[in-house]
Amino acid sequence: MKYVLKCIVLILSAAAFFFLLPSCNDNKVEVKTTTEAKQTYTCPMHPQIVSEKPGTCPICGMDLVPFDKTNVSDTLTLSEPQQALANVTTDTIKTGSFSSVKRLNGRLVVNPAQSEFISSRVAGRIEALYVRETGVPVQKGRPLYKIYSEQLASLQQEYLVTVAQAAQFPEDKKFEQLAVAAKHKLILYNQSEAQIQQLRNSKKTNPYVTYSSPASGVVSELFVTEGQYVGEGTSIMSLEGYNNIWVEADLYPAEANLVKKGSNAKVIVSGFENAPLDMRIEFIAPALQSGNQLLTVRGSIQNPNNQFKAGMQAIVELPIAQTTGAMTVPVEAVIREQQGAHVWVQADIGKFIPRMVQTGAENFDRVEITNGLDTGDIVVVSGAYLLYSEFKLKKGKDPMAGHNH
Repeated sequence: MKYVLKCIVLILSAAAFFFLLPSCNDNKVEVKTTTEAKQTYTCPMHPQIVSEKPGTCPICGMDLVPFDKTNVSDTLTLSEPQQALANVTTDTIKTGSFSSVKRLNGRLVVNPAQSEFISSRVAGRIEALYVRETGVPVQKGRPLYKIYSEQLASLQQEYLVTVAQAAQFPEDKKFEQLAVAAKHKLILYNQSEAQIQQLRNSKKTNPYVTYSSPASGVVSELFVTEGQYVGEGTSIMSLEGYNNIWVEADLYPAEANLVKKGSNAKVIVSGFENAPLDMRIEFIAPALQSGNQLLTVRGSIQNPNNQFKAGMQAIVELPIAQTTGAMTVPVEAVIREQQGAHVWVQADIGKFIPRMVQTGAENFDRVEITNGLDTGDIVVVSGAYLLYSEFKLKKGKDPMAGHNH
């Protein structure tokens, strides 16, 4: 009897074991499946790509990263070390005067009004060139070249004869007039009063004449060489002055209404960004530049120390509008997307939320905010794009998804 009872107990125990085993396995599979279902993956660059298993983004090929799709909060929380690592800085919104400007690409150009072309007053042979290369600065009155001229010698001889006749016949005004006319011929050939007086005292002709610089400047071109014969009016050299230099800028025809002759502008020369200069628009081209659809506007700036060189690049800022009581933020604080523009606002210590904004006028440094912010709001300046990327990674979505202006 005992043997039979033992057999029955063993059979029931075995049946219970095999009956419970599949049930336990089912629970384990169910729990595992539930756990796996909570883990999802997305692309850091394309948050619309969501997958329940690791892989790569079908758009850009980047590896998908895990995120918690159950986290639907728009708040991004960062600790102090994380903010320091991301270089997150903030600025408090204030109102004040705001000037929007249009920035034009420009360049420095030689002012032809300060260019001097030196030509020969007489026909003859270049005996000596005292300046033999371009780029040499010369001062007014410096000797430039010496020329041998038989024609000048003849004019000097004519003057000596008329002076002698006028001295021999002082009562005859005709001889005096001839002497005055001969002197004027020498003056036309660039003979100075001192040279004419020396000729009159020595009574000796000199076919060599030295010509000096009529102005200060830099030799930009040389047209002759020593020993060369030149005619009257032949170009010898050209000088360029740089005390006043032109600034030319390019403007699209559709923007022509932004500038008028006499308008004020700021000039920022490359390499001298910390010293902007004031300029007045002096000229607006009546026709577009050949080969493109750009309009040239021009002004001039002073260059007493010759620190600016022709060919240097410059930025010309044209003021467009002046607003008082404008609410502005730094340019780098605004993130622009297809949905619009948004900024990051510090809601609390370590907590940041994205906020859609409407922008107005802007200049190189700041942007006017017409809607979306209030005075006193604290916005993120540097690090805004890092917050934007961190939000995508943690939330797996665009911070402005579902927002519209």
